[in-house]
Formats: sequence, C-alpha cells, structure tokens
Amino acid sequence: MLIGEYLHTIDNKNRLSVPSKFRKELGKTVILTRGLDKCLFLYPVAEWKVLADKLAKLPLGKSDTRSFVRTMIAGATDIEIDALGRILLPDYLKVYGNLKEAAMVVGLYKRVEIWSPELWQTYSENASNSVEKVAEKLGEAGLY
Repeated sequence: MLIGEYLHTIDNKNRLSVPSKFRKELGKTVILTRGLDKCLFLYPVAEWKVLADKLAKLPLGKSDTRSFVRTMIAGATDIEIDALGRILLPDYLKVYGNLKEAAMVVGLYKRVEIWSPELWQTYSENASNSVEKVAEKLGEAGLY
C-alpha cells in the first residue's frame, strides 16, 4: 500500500529518491507522467496499464477528452528505479511540476504523487479547509 508523505531532495543530476517503503510495491520499472494540480503521477506498471487502457477507450470526438488523454499518455515515460532507489526526472516533467531542489513524495494507495513542496503546502492547506464539506457530501452519497 502506497501511503504517507516524504520530503526528499533532488540532486544536481535530477535524481529523486523514492521512499524505501514504496519501492517493493512499485517494482523496478515505474511510469511517470504529468498529473493534476501541477504534480507528477508515478505508477507501478500494472496500475498504469489499467489506467492507460481506460484512457485509450475514451471517445476521440471530444477535444477536451483528446487533450486530457494526450497530457496523460504522451507525457508518460517509463523509468527504472536504480540500485540506490532513485528515479531520474526528465526535464519536461521537472518543469511541469515546478520542481527544483526538493520534492514531496506522497503515497495515494495505488499511485504516488510528486509535488513541489510549496505547491503541496498550499494544496494541503486549501484541501484541509474543505475536508468536512467533502466528507459530508460523501456521507450523503453513502461513500463515507
């Protein structure tokens, strides 16, 4: 299970250490892509295949759907986790995520998100201000 928040540095060669707690579940090869809210999504290969199959089945006739699929799939790359547990962040994804010398690595059960620490702090503060309202809506729908 991929859970928890970890602050890690990005070295001068754009390498980011994956928390040791995540490595076994992620496997040796992972998929890294553009995420939502200006973070990066990191998937185990099997989980990525499930998502990519769903994305590939979306209708091509809608421009917003095409854009979303292009962003997720064209932005994806497979990456090896090295012997020291690091991944190499491609420049285009590092720029997309506004990543500089550090990153918040956040486990979200089936995927990992990689955030700029500043963006993560802002996002977390905003999300925590509305968590009760969201919980209420989920409760009304029978989901929480």
